[in-house]
Amino acid sequence: MDSKQFREAAISSIDEIVNYYNTIEGRRVASNVEPGYLRKLLPAEAPQNGEAWADIEKDVKDKILPGITHWQSPNFLAWFPSSSSYPAMLGEMYSTAFTGAAFNWICSPAVTELETIVLDWLAKAFNLPECYLSTGPTNGGGVIHGTASEAIATVLVAARDKYLREVTAQITDEETREDEVAMHRTKLVAIGSAAAHSATKKAAQIAGVRFRTVPVHAKDGWAMTGAEVRRTILELRAKGLVPFFLTVTLGTTDTCATDDMMGIADVLKELAPPPGNPGEVWVHVDAAYAGAALICPEYQHLTQTFDNFHSFNTNLHKWLLVNFDCSTLFVRNRKHLTDALSVTLPILRNQHTDSGLVTDYRDWQIPFGRRFRSLKVWFVVRTYGVEGLRAHIRKHIGLAVTFADLMKERPDLFQIITGPRFALTVFNVVQEGKTAQELNVLTEKVYNTVIQEGRIFLSSTVVGGIFCIRHNPATPFVEEHHVRKHFEILTEAAERVRTAA
Repeated sequence: MDSKQFREAAISSIDEIVNYYNTIEGRRVASNVEPGYLRKLLPAEAPQNGEAWADIEKDVKDKILPGITHWQSPNFLAWFPSSSSYPAMLGEMYSTAFTGAAFNWICSPAVTELETIVLDWLAKAFNLPECYLSTGPTNGGGVIHGTASEAIATVLVAARDKYLREVTAQITDEETREDEVAMHRTKLVAIGSAAAHSATKKAAQIAGVRFRTVPVHAKDGWAMTGAEVRRTILELRAKGLVPFFLTVTLGTTDTCATDDMMGIADVLKELAPPPGNPGEVWVHVDAAYAGAALICPEYQHLTQTFDNFHSFNTNLHKWLLVNFDCSTLFVRNRKHLTDALSVTLPILRNQHTDSGLVTDYRDWQIPFGRRFRSLKVWFVVRTYGVEGLRAHIRKHIGLAVTFADLMKERPDLFQIITGPRFALTVFNVVQEGKTAQELNVLTEKVYNTVIQEGRIFLSSTVVGGIFCIRHNPATPFVEEHHVRKHFEILTEAAERVRTAA
């Protein structure tokens, strides 16, 4: 494909993408193809000769689109959103045009420097403490990772290596030190809320340490409390184990609960050294979805305890109009990342890195190479502005309130279990005279009915033994009339299933 053919193909592709977005509301939200559908449609071997772009583009429409679930549809309400916007798409286009591994500053200085700048912009916009700025007092800063799971795995590895390095600092013999590191590592435990995302457990598996959960309860709104953290830490220590890492959550996966940050910070002041000291418990704030709301001043009180913690992440690709993948990670001391992850080979040496005056983000992450993801962030922030992004978040929060108000008008049919929190409402279906187990069966039947019909797509969960349906109207194109239609669809299904029961 030469430049002329590329221009023609690009124009045609953009027209197709625009049409896709213009017609997305009318498409069935979730793909209903059968597993293995695509193998039946594509050849068993790669083509020996190149094919015309028109044929490839036709296959996108005829063979790929049927297997796509439309996450940008205003009727996609499942899990959490995966945002998209035209400025972010343009950023991806430029990024792929400028493609390079970007592991060192010298690979493309703009790739590194723009990332540092836009992450400082965001840290300020989110009201993060100064310790998370690249120019802050604690040698902090931000970096873009692919996902929250990658970010959590990275900081957990850094926390593990920091603890092991400190506990064996006085040992000078290398073999003895390695033996001591191996012994201490068997005692390390990462902990997180029973309601937290599985990312911390997976990170613990990757890092070769244990994982334990902290119980959460309905009376606390399914948030992790300081009292439960204290009890868990003391129980683990009584067994000779060492809790060294804790994930606290701003917006849990099931219910968007926010853990008791102040209570947890107070407990850690009592049980562990303060941040920056040997033997401390590394605290990571996972705000993968709800962290986007921190751009609104009415939520910024939630950051007041963050200077007691060590790292924070939020996914711009969930709720802040930056296309997947784009997870921002902020740390209060970047040296802990580089101590754990830096690898210097002769081939990588250059005068700029050796001077210590530049950032090499390869040392802030597990992968070696990296993409120019900050470009799409820059495009989005400049196109919408902070006020435009605030309006985007507030719109969805308002739509969730509308949905919850509609639910409250039908207490004979629905019960709100939690919310609305950060545009998420969790509910079940009720019917007088039914046992808790019967209500679970009823709610699941209603959920399955709605999913099979395909007009809207939601996710379900179990909270405290209650089968629940989650409604999260946070995709870019959802409006109030869509939310009212969602409620109508749910009401019709619930009444139909209850009548048939």
